[in-house]
Amino acid sequence: MRITKTNFQYLKTLKRYKEICKYKLYGYCLMDNHIHLLCKETDESISDVVKRISSSYVHWYNTKYERSGHLFEGRFKSENVEDVRYFLTVLRYIHQNPLKAGVSKNVLNCKWTSISEYLDKPNLVDTELALQLFSHDEKKALELFKAYSCEINEDNCLEANNSVKIADEEVLKIMRSLGIPNNSTLQQMNKKDRDKFLKKLKEIEGVTIRQIARITGISKSVVQRAK
Repeated sequence: MRITKTNFQYLKTLKRYKEICKYKLYGYCLMDNHIHLLCKETDESISDVVKRISSSYVHWYNTKYERSGHLFEGRFKSENVEDVRYFLTVLRYIHQNPLKAGVSKNVLNCKWTSISEYLDKPNLVDTELALQLFSHDEKKALELFKAYSCEINEDNCLEANNSVKIADEEVLKIMRSLGIPNNSTLQQMNKKDRDKFLKKLKEIEGVTIRQIARITGISKSVVQRAK
């Protein structure tokens, strides 16, 4: 959180591609060695959005500092946020990251997180959704949000599981590479062949049963039983 010039540039890149890709951004945290983003994809998949943001930022960084090659280590990790409670948990986890890392003493005063956009006038972040989950009264929503953001907790989101999470688009590509072009093809297969295919998906590191069920349209219980 010490490198201010690069942080400003990364935020500028986020804003530029937010306008291009039309994704929603609900929260961010820029640390010295990693970045957290809470996004919702719209026109493009999150995987593609992150690739575009990263490529643009790395090009700028390499040009400015006269270097070449990769800047980020490994592929990005992601997970799906599928309910309101977990959405708020992830948002709080992101805002408390500097506090838990020992680089800040107050969640509400962290410079390189999106908390300031919630407390003041939003510029980059879509704050309305999170605040309205607390109250439709703006003043009350803000007070409840601040209290929630400062609560002591043991939240562990993505980092609770160190395995790589694979984005939905990547799973769909894997399905196509295995000869399943769409959900209908899978759903019309006989039970033995369908279960054999589902078993292959479950064996891929980073692919979850919930994710398979969501992508294929096949119930979670059926995916769990597939052997």
